[in-house]
Amino acid sequence: MGWVTCAASPECAGSARQPYGRCLAHLDTAELDEVVHGLSPGSAVDLRATVVSRDLLERILTATRGRLGRARFDWATFPEGVRFGDIAFGGDVSFDHAHFRRLASFFDARFARNASFREARFDRGLSLHGVAITGHAAFDRVSIDGDALFGGALFNRTASFENADFHGFVTFDGTGFAGDATLRGCRFRRTVSFRKTSFGGLAGFDGARFSSGGYLAPISVGRHLTLAGAWAGKGLDVTTGGCSVDLRRLEVGGRLTVRLDDAEADLEGATLHGPATVRGRDGARVTSLHEVDAEELELADLDLSTCLFTGIRHPEGLRMSGCALAVVPRGTRLGSRWWSLWRAPGHG
Repeated sequence: MGWVTCAASPECAGSARQPYGRCLAHLDTAELDEVVHGLSPGSAVDLRATVVSRDLLERILTATRGRLGRARFDWATFPEGVRFGDIAFGGDVSFDHAHFRRLASFFDARFARNASFREARFDRGLSLHGVAITGHAAFDRVSIDGDALFGGALFNRTASFENADFHGFVTFDGTGFAGDATLRGCRFRRTVSFRKTSFGGLAGFDGARFSSGGYLAPISVGRHLTLAGAWAGKGLDVTTGGCSVDLRRLEVGGRLTVRLDDAEADLEGATLHGPATVRGRDGARVTSLHEVDAEELELADLDLSTCLFTGIRHPEGLRMSGCALAVVPRGTRLGSRWWSLWRAPGHG
């Protein structure tokens, strides 16, 4: 396990507290009192693979006045609801592989350094509403059966949610990611909202799966937004600007709405089963529609002067209004209010 385990029973892998040789959950009353009395604000705590009852946690938080130093909760089990609200973590914090059987709340907690929740499991839900994490944040392969609340949180460096599995409603409304945020391969099984979320660098949703509605509208992205290879079963709404947008191989079962403000989008190989609209302003452009499969796609107010149109599967379903083309493609019919592209260049 990487640490000296509890001698209370072969089944307990809890980190042993010296000189007792047992984890905090297996200390008797006098021994635990001695440990708790030795704690002060900023003390390090080690509860790895320990069953952390509500009483044990409250005693530790009271003794440290809600100010923990290096905190290790890897593989810990929390059988009751836990509240880390307004707690200040002064050192690195790790909850890797921890199991929360009831609601876990970190409302307004402060993490001065790195925080890791890799492969943690939450049976009832998780709230990190309003938290601030100064260092790196890792939630890779986390599993949350209930709702997940990240609204108003601030991630000051990189944040990773790769292959996280969200079973309930998810909100990142008003969340700030100062650095790159990676959500590659995430599964959002119910509605997820990123309303007014800001990404300072990369917003990476490669291969993400949105089973219900996905709302990335409006979001601000400093460098690059990617939904390459993502799947949205019941629709997707994206509004952003000032960045490049990768929608290659995106598959959407319901309605797709994309609004671009001074942004550049690539839809190569996208499969759009429902009605789709891409609208632009302030020089927004689309660079490729190569091999797009969409029965109903509307493009409005976009710069298409460098757009690749080859291999469009249903060119009769493409509508354009207010778009700029460097050269009118052969086979394009012009109407008073829109253009209908009946045949892509090189296809007849």
